[in-house]
Amino acid sequence: MDERPVSPALKIAAGLMFLFLLAPLLVVLPISFSGDDFMAFPPSSWSAKWYGAIFANSVMMNAFWISLALAFVVTVLSLGIGLPAAYALVRLKPPGAEALSNLFSAPLLLPTIVLGLALLLVFAPMGLIGSFQGLVAAHLIVTLPYAVRVLSTALANLPLTVEEAAGMLGARPLTVFFRVTLPMMRSGLVSTTALCFLVSFDEVVLSLFMTGPRLQTLPVAMYNHVDQQADPMAAAISVLLVVLTLAVVLVVDRTAGLTRTFVK
Repeated sequence: MDERPVSPALKIAAGLMFLFLLAPLLVVLPISFSGDDFMAFPPSSWSAKWYGAIFANSVMMNAFWISLALAFVVTVLSLGIGLPAAYALVRLKPPGAEALSNLFSAPLLLPTIVLGLALLLVFAPMGLIGSFQGLVAAHLIVTLPYAVRVLSTALANLPLTVEEAAGMLGARPLTVFFRVTLPMMRSGLVSTTALCFLVSFDEVVLSLFMTGPRLQTLPVAMYNHVDQQADPMAAAISVLLVVLTLAVVLVVDRTAGLTRTFVK
């Protein structure tokens, strides 16, 4: 199929939009290499000391490992729960499937601060505030809608005739699912994994409600650090987070391809 030509005006508009989105990074990146003891743009001197200060800061490093473990657990659970849910909604089509799909997406319609306050009121009597289990449950409420939606779309776009042919040739339902359906869903699984991981790792509002003095995620630790002292360490951490995001995007591109993963 021939691709439609892109007009120069559209290319210019897209370039301006990308420049607008990347403009904060053009400020944060120089500040992260500042030699000053406070945030100032442009910096009066240059140094990479704040990157070294991150690894020397036990609070930040502990928060990073907590965020990494949290994102990993939440991603695994999102796939483990979202995949059967998506399969049931798309392939089995139970009564009220559309209503169930909308119910899964409902948490995304609420402002995050309202959702965080509701979770605080519900989880506090259970003793889940300031616990790793409470953080996992809170983040799952945000990541599961993405997982179900992306996986449902991936399943809906698969040719059902291939699965039916495997079944007619004698393959059991589980064999069809693991040998036929899952391999064809590769791009959807990769995009769901990347999306859930990044959403959980970067979540700050819900984490502010759920964390305590002994348990902080990296975004919460950054928020508390900036609230207490305005040095360029936060800018250095922000640059590293951008690099982490780019690394995840590159992994998606190498394993499944960005076009096949995010463009239908």
